[in-house]
Amino acid sequence: MFKLSWKHLGLAAVLVLSLALAACGGGDETQELELVYVEWDSEVASTHVIGNVLESQGFDVELTPIDNTAMWQAVADGEADGMVAAWLPGTHASQYEQFSGDVVELGPNLEGAKIGLVVPTYVEATTIGDLADYSEEFDSTITGIEAGSGVVGAAEQALTDYSLDGWEVQTSSSGAMATALGEAIDNEEPIVVTGWTPHWKFAKYDLKYLEDPEGTFGGAETIETMVREGLEEDSPDAYTILDQFNWTPADMESVMLDISNGATPEEAAATWVEANQDKVDEWIAGVE
Repeated sequence: MFKLSWKHLGLAAVLVLSLALAACGGGDETQELELVYVEWDSEVASTHVIGNVLESQGFDVELTPIDNTAMWQAVADGEADGMVAAWLPGTHASQYEQFSGDVVELGPNLEGAKIGLVVPTYVEATTIGDLADYSEEFDSTITGIEAGSGVVGAAEQALTDYSLDGWEVQTSSSGAMATALGEAIDNEEPIVVTGWTPHWKFAKYDLKYLEDPEGTFGGAETIETMVREGLEEDSPDAYTILDQFNWTPADMESVMLDISNGATPEEAAATWVEANQDKVDEWIAGVE
């Protein structure tokens, strides 16, 4: 009569466990993920929200701030797993042209985005061309964000398109731009900044876009999700969640406003997720 030894029982248990994991599809899914993002207020909000949701599903998520072109290149090279921060078709047109063949496009996660030049509503100018009549008041300066960003490139082109001779786009950062805007509004001083929607500043201040009859800043934009090649095979559940991630400008602005009011990005993301579980359930539908 054949007797099973403890060694045989151990091997059998391992075999049964391996078969069970294979049957449920969870045995070899990559659990470590890296998402990259450019440090715009909008992308800080979206990346931390989707990062929170991925972590709730058992993933170990690293969120890495990086500059604009490097963000695209990291996903294209497979050094990062994905990003939810691709502004198309205009803002990231040059990056899309360079890297789109090496990333997987999952489509829009937000519609109704826009870029342009923004002023407080008390400013009399209504079009970009009107700025030529207010050079002294504005010190011939547009307050921009990071050099190399799409909205800064469009603002620089606007100087030519609207014959704003002697004007310059002063680059800084998203945070520095917002600070300068707030200080100007507190003193009711004229200021023109590179702006985009969604952004918390539209919820906090009375602002308007300058009309752009030349179309320098393009039309409506979407914010899209891009992931590295092979992610669907390596992490099908993460791929599904990123593919199903979709929200509204109002959703994003509420997270951005919380952060601007002093919450950390992690706290603001957790607050939104807790209050919007119905939307989160749609993102995680079908995940094991």
